[in-house]
Amino acid sequence: MTSCRVSVVLATLLCLGSAGRHHFHPEPSDEAGARAASPDEALASHWYAEAHAALEALHARRGAERRRARNVVMFMGDGMSVPTLAAARALLGQRAHRPGEEAQLSFEAFPTVGLAKTYCVNAQTADSACSATAYLCGAKANEGTLGLTAAVPRGACNASLAPHVRLASVAAWALADGRDAGIVTTTRVTHASPAGVYARVADRDWESDADVRAAGHDPAACADIARQLVHEYPGNQFKVILGGGRREFLPTSAVDQEGTPGRREDGRDLIAEWRSSKRARNASCAYAWHRDQLLQANASLPDYLLGLFEGGHLRYNLQSDAASEPTLAELTDVAIRMLSRNERGFFLFVEGGRIDHAHHDNLAELALDETIELSRAVERATRLLAEDDSLVVVTADHAHVMAFNGYSARGADVLGPSDDRDDDGVPYMTLSYINGPGHRREVDGRRVDVTQEEDFRGVEWPSHVEVPLRWETHGADDVAVFAWGRHHDAFSGLYEQSQLPHRMAYAGCFGAGPHACGAAALRQPLMALFLVLFMQLAKLFP
Repeated sequence: MTSCRVSVVLATLLCLGSAGRHHFHPEPSDEAGARAASPDEALASHWYAEAHAALEALHARRGAERRRARNVVMFMGDGMSVPTLAAARALLGQRAHRPGEEAQLSFEAFPTVGLAKTYCVNAQTADSACSATAYLCGAKANEGTLGLTAAVPRGACNASLAPHVRLASVAAWALADGRDAGIVTTTRVTHASPAGVYARVADRDWESDADVRAAGHDPAACADIARQLVHEYPGNQFKVILGGGRREFLPTSAVDQEGTPGRREDGRDLIAEWRSSKRARNASCAYAWHRDQLLQANASLPDYLLGLFEGGHLRYNLQSDAASEPTLAELTDVAIRMLSRNERGFFLFVEGGRIDHAHHDNLAELALDETIELSRAVERATRLLAEDDSLVVVTADHAHVMAFNGYSARGADVLGPSDDRDDDGVPYMTLSYINGPGHRREVDGRRVDVTQEEDFRGVEWPSHVEVPLRWETHGADDVAVFAWGRHHDAFSGLYEQSQLPHRMAYAGCFGAGPHACGAAALRQPLMALFLVLFMQLAKLFP
C-alpha cells in the first residue's frame, strides 16, 4: 500500500470513527467560529490529510533515510513568544556581565528552526488547550477543549463522548509502538498543556470531579482530567509523571503535606489509587512530593514514578525553595533516566509552563527567568541523549503581547526603561505590554513615570501596560520551532501547528504519514486509535 493510500485510509477511518483557573480565557462566540471555520475543519481527517500532504512533499525532497529517532522529547515553553526569546537571551547575557544581545539560549543553537501557525478552529488567538490538541494530537480544535476534534464545543460533555471525536496523542502513538512515555511540567499536571498528552475533555477547567459537577455534568460520564491520568489510557501507562497539582488528586477531607486542601468531592485519593494500580501489576512505584524523594527515586529508578511537588503550580524559579522543590532541569533529568531503560525508545513531553503565567500578570522578569530555566532543561536533555538516535523539539503553544521596544543602546538593561522617552518626556519600559493588570491611568493627560514607583524593578513589579485588563492576553503570532537530532531538518519552514506530532512521529517512525521506515509503521497511529475506541466502547458496554 502506498503512503498516499495509507493517508486516505487513515483519514476515512478517523472521519467515520474517529482557560484555566489561574487566568481568565474568554470563549469565542459560536457565531464567530461558524463564520471562520469550514465544516471539514471539524474532522480529524482534514488535519491528518493536511499534515500527510506536507510530509509526502518533505519525504520526496529528503529521499529515503531509514534511521529513526528512537527517543523523541518535546519541550514546550507556554507563551514563549519570539520577543520573549530575544529578551530572555539578553537577560541571560547580562547576568553574565556581558552586553547580552549576543547571548544564546541552549536551543537557539539547534540546526533547524521553523515557524508554526497557532490559530484554533474557532479562535484567531489560541489558548493552551486547543493548541495542545494541535501540537500533541495532530488536529486543530476549539478553544478550551482537549483531545477532541472541533466537532465538540467547549463544555459539551455529551458530545465529547462520541468515539469518533476523541483523538489519540503522539504519546499514545509511541506507546502503541512499544515505547514508553511520560510528562514533566512546572504547572499542575492536570493543566491544559500537559493534559493534552493524555486527556479527552470538553473543558480544560475540569481538572477534578468538583469542576465537572460545578459545570452541571456527571463526573461518572465525563471523567475529570486527574482521573483520566490515573485510570484511563494513555495516562495510566505513563512511566513518569512530574509536576504540581496535588489538590486535584485528593479529597476535600484531606490536606497535603504542605497544607493544601484537596478539591475532590468524590472522596477519592487518586494518589493512593495510582500506587495500588501499579502494585496490582507487580510493578515497583514511587511517589514524591519533596525534592529529596525525587533524588532518591533517581537513584533507585522504580518502574513508575509520580511526583507532585506543590498543591497547585510549582513556584516560580526565582521564588522557589531550592531545598524542597526541584528545578525543571532536575525533573527532566530524572524523566529521561526513567524512560531510557526501554530499548525501543520513548516520548517525553516537558513544559516550562509558568512563562505564560508571568506574562499574564505583566511580570517580565519572572517570564524571562522561566524561559532561561527551560533553556537549562533542554541543555540537560541534549547532554543525556545521543544526537544520532534522538530528536529534541522545542516550541511554544502561543505568543503573548509583550513588546521588546524603544531605541536603547547596545547592552542597555533589558529589564529597565528605554533610553528613549515618550513625547511628553516620560520614561517607558523596554519590555512593555499591550494589555494587562499593570495599566496605570494617566494623570492630567500624561502617563505616569513608573520608574518612580516604590517597588520599581521588584520581581513582582508589573511592567508598563497600555490597555487595562484583568489579565494580559495571548498573542496570535506564529511561534518558533527548534529541532536537534535525528531528522531535525523535518521541522523547517512555516506550517500548521497540528503538523508537529505528525513530523515528530515521522522522525521516530511510529506515526501517521509517509516516511522511510516503511508502510508497516504507519499502522501505529491506527493501533493507538483502535485501542482508544475499544476502551471507550468497553465503558459503554461493560
